[in-house]
Amino acid sequence: MKDEPKSISIKHMAEALNISIGTVDRALHGRRGVSEKTKARVLKMAEQIGYKPNLAAQALKLNRRISIGVVLPKHISYFFDPLRAGIRAAADSAVGSQISIEFHDYPRIGNGDIEALKTAHARKHDGIIFLPGDIQGFGPLIRVISRSGTAMMCVGSDAPDTGRIGSVSTHAYVSGSIAAELLTHKLPRKANVAILTGELSTLDHAEKLSGFAATLAIHAPHLTLLPTLEGHEKPKEAYRQALALMRQKDRPEGLYLSTANSMAVIQALQELGQLGKVQVVATDLFQELAALIKSNKVMATLYQRPFTQGRLAFENLLAYLMRREVEPPIVHLAPHIILKCNLQLFTSNLSEATDESDLESEIIE
Repeated sequence: MKDEPKSISIKHMAEALNISIGTVDRALHGRRGVSEKTKARVLKMAEQIGYKPNLAAQALKLNRRISIGVVLPKHISYFFDPLRAGIRAAADSAVGSQISIEFHDYPRIGNGDIEALKTAHARKHDGIIFLPGDIQGFGPLIRVISRSGTAMMCVGSDAPDTGRIGSVSTHAYVSGSIAAELLTHKLPRKANVAILTGELSTLDHAEKLSGFAATLAIHAPHLTLLPTLEGHEKPKEAYRQALALMRQKDRPEGLYLSTANSMAVIQALQELGQLGKVQVVATDLFQELAALIKSNKVMATLYQRPFTQGRLAFENLLAYLMRREVEPPIVHLAPHIILKCNLQLFTSNLSEATDESDLESEIIE
């Protein structure tokens, strides 16, 4: 349902509930002076009619200029390009002369990220959307920026206990659990499995490993998890580690590639003649990977829905900046499992950064 103009929607709700327009407005925006019972009635009706406040219009009405910075790496483009597209789409839908957005790009996680975040902070944005890489390195800086009054919104991973106001990501633990269960079905007998990740200092990757290991331990005791390999988002390093792993006497029969930076590992498998023999669960989706799933050389991939992550991160941050009283939730998106049988649903618009809105499912905690 399309958003109705704010004045009509609030008037409609006020008349239906037999309360004042001011009471409806306060209830919708979490302001004081409204009982919990009345607030619940207003919010229930707002949900029923699909009402959403026009934040851009509010910014214009309040004559307030809002500046948002976005700090993201260029690599891995499979993930971060559609994530940026989601942010731009949300910004376009909330467009107003009082809202501006500025992108601060850096090469890759661990290379230029701290410097880019410092640059964004110097620009004095009202809010910043960013990917927290190494939490140990990012934590102190996030706290400094948060204390300065800038609203910090995590995307792609999280940085709890740093003063950030919210985060949007896929449910990493569940992603790891799904990968383990998929491999369990394909490997019913005793075998070795391994996970190749990016940076375990990134919470998203650490949580995927936790979910993967826990599910194997509980549901697949016949599968042995080999030591985790970190590629540090460097294709050459991931390639080298994959070659060494697959040349071992006890090489794995199942692999979980928990980062979208997966082609280097797949290249190593292909050169060793193991691609299609080893069961592979990958992450996200792009043309090369889609072709491998179609040809049965990769079993499945877990799509992290970067476009949706970007869109929600922007919308939640903007809502917070407009209202302040309401903290955005911690949003965990349900990952989409992509197999050969449903691949076509995701590849029809693969070249475009579009969102499969009819397939969305969110977990909000």
